[in-house]
Amino acid sequence: MVFALNSSNVFSYLSEQNLLNTGQKYLEKVELIEAKNFNLLVTFSDQSKLLVKQERYQKQGKVIGEFFGEWKSQEFLRQMPEFCPLKNYGNRVIHFDPDNSILVFHYLEDYQDLTNLYQTSNFPIKIAKDIGYFSAFLHRETFQNQEYKNFWTADKNSLSTEPLKFLIEGLERITPEVFSVVPADGLKFFVLYQKYDSLGQAISELKQAFQPSCLTHSDLKINNILLSKNWQNLDQKLLCVIDWERASWGDPAFDLGMLISSYLQLWLNSLVISRTLSIETSLKLATIPLENIQPSLKILIQNYLEIFPEILEIRPDFIERVIQFAGLGLIQQIQAMIQYHKVFGNLGIAMLQVAKTLLCRPQASITTVFGANIVF
Repeated sequence: MVFALNSSNVFSYLSEQNLLNTGQKYLEKVELIEAKNFNLLVTFSDQSKLLVKQERYQKQGKVIGEFFGEWKSQEFLRQMPEFCPLKNYGNRVIHFDPDNSILVFHYLEDYQDLTNLYQTSNFPIKIAKDIGYFSAFLHRETFQNQEYKNFWTADKNSLSTEPLKFLIEGLERITPEVFSVVPADGLKFFVLYQKYDSLGQAISELKQAFQPSCLTHSDLKINNILLSKNWQNLDQKLLCVIDWERASWGDPAFDLGMLISSYLQLWLNSLVISRTLSIETSLKLATIPLENIQPSLKILIQNYLEIFPEILEIRPDFIERVIQFAGLGLIQQIQAMIQYHKVFGNLGIAMLQVAKTLLCRPQASITTVFGANIVF
């Protein structure tokens, strides 16, 4: 490790990097923000704020290299002025230190977590429409452009341009070693997964169907979308999309599938779980019913296709692939639950059942996700 950032040295670091303006001569406070990386929110005497992030080092003293993707997305916007509309959706990086894996941002104090609004079971159509616009613009304007592809595939410092690999390699190579690292509850998942031959086959086919053709966020989910605190009075700049570490030249269906999966997780995470209730009953008793989410998912996908209708001509199976990637996103969430929380209970079983349906019966699942009155 070259330099370990902490609350005691962050001010001197910012000063040495010439990142302070005249109003930021004095430090008021430093707050640790819980996240996968080491994040410090620095407040100055003039009440301005900077968010300073350092990638956590692994046991070998190395970093994964996630921040290269974030910085590369900023470089892309700087070099391609035609993407000015996308700048309205991003948080500008003001400093990148690759040697110490540090990023510095202006703190978005006027924004809030979109998840907080959605947890109240409030799903405004206006927000879903803007998310659909952002996704479609990103994919359409970079689609099959060789210059942009060269930009994103030339540098190997960033994370792999095959995000699908990280999701399924552990499923394809289940070895005896898994029994020594996965808790007893977690083993239930692997038992059930291997029980369904059709599920493994669907995931294998989906891997083969992956079509890198445009710039993708590759970690597009509700948790990575911020909402303006004044969104109700705005016609634009409602949202800010953050955490571009995994940005890559990828498949637009993957981006949309991961996004839809994060909506479905709101529903599934609100299930009333009990040993005395069947999975079917738990699904019906969710405190955030699927019916509350469907109108937003419908307007999101419809607005996406209104802006990028060509995708259905080029890929007639596009919607089915989106549904399958949504199912894969649920399996990713199950794996995260096992890895970080060491559990696989009724919630995980319910998630796996829904994921299996989305992956193995995507056409039949369209109305389940978007509502019975959806028309493409």
